[in-house]
Amino acid sequence: MKKDNAIVVAVFAAALLSMGGFASIGRTPAANVPSESIEWKTVVTIEDEAVPLYSKPAGSNARSPKASGTVTYSNNSVTVDASNTSQGYVMVSYTGGSSKIKVQVIKSGGETYNYDLNARSAYEVFPLTEGNGKYTVRVLEQVQGNQYAVKSSNDINVTLVNEFEPFLYPNQYVNFSAGSEVVKKGAEVSASAADAIGVVTNVYNYVTMNFAYDTALANSVQVGYLPNVDDVLAKKKGICFDYAAVMTAMLRSQDIPTKLVVGYTGSIYHAWVNVYIEGQGWVDNIIYFDGYNWKLMDPTFASTGGQDPAILEYINNSANYQAKYSY
Repeated sequence: MKKDNAIVVAVFAAALLSMGGFASIGRTPAANVPSESIEWKTVVTIEDEAVPLYSKPAGSNARSPKASGTVTYSNNSVTVDASNTSQGYVMVSYTGGSSKIKVQVIKSGGETYNYDLNARSAYEVFPLTEGNGKYTVRVLEQVQGNQYAVKSSNDINVTLVNEFEPFLYPNQYVNFSAGSEVVKKGAEVSASAADAIGVVTNVYNYVTMNFAYDTALANSVQVGYLPNVDDVLAKKKGICFDYAAVMTAMLRSQDIPTKLVVGYTGSIYHAWVNVYIEGQGWVDNIIYFDGYNWKLMDPTFASTGGQDPAILEYINNSANYQAKYSY
């Protein structure tokens, strides 16, 4: 008898015994043989599942994007390196003569992300933050004003190692490396934390207690502004974008998946931070845990508002936040 048939017979016999044995179909089992003495030969091994635990890095763990060259799309002035899309990013290099270049990252059915490409003859990193699926990566040269000609367009199918990869690497908006001062400071303020919640708490407290809002920059900031996290750390002041970028860099370098989110608070264009905590999932628009409840804590409003009850009430209401982009 084949093995599969033997298993079927064993299961069928067990069902008959549960219904009163073989007598139900006109046969009598062997005398004095209790059903519990039957020896089953089919053995299934079931491993206990490990409980996922946050593994806090010793110091920091700043990931480094790479243009590996194994999957590339090139023409005479543009190279798109898609070797590491499973880690949640592409890298783009431009060697042409146009003074203003845009990169578009478009997920099928999702948002269109527009970036300035600032480097020349060097790669810049652009994240794939919309999950698995087909992306179109386009590089465009300025014709005049806000009109651009498509120089390169490539469709790329993306399957991420996991959903967190895009939110652990540096990119144009959250630009850090192993040698960044913000990474060193993140390791310093996180050193006393025992777990991920402790890291988030320490980073949050450090930024909101030590940074001041830069009103002059807020009144003069230009389109295309990108945070320089080490400069912001040195000055201890910045706009909401800067606060969020500093916190995101610190948390990512501590192996905590973190989204820098850009969207609206009312009619104001704003930036804040989302984190992933094992056992909790993505804590959207919330980065602070008081020991009993998750609370929405926008780092800029929390810092500039002090303990103003009106500010705390506002940032604790998730309806006041409408996300548009995640970086």
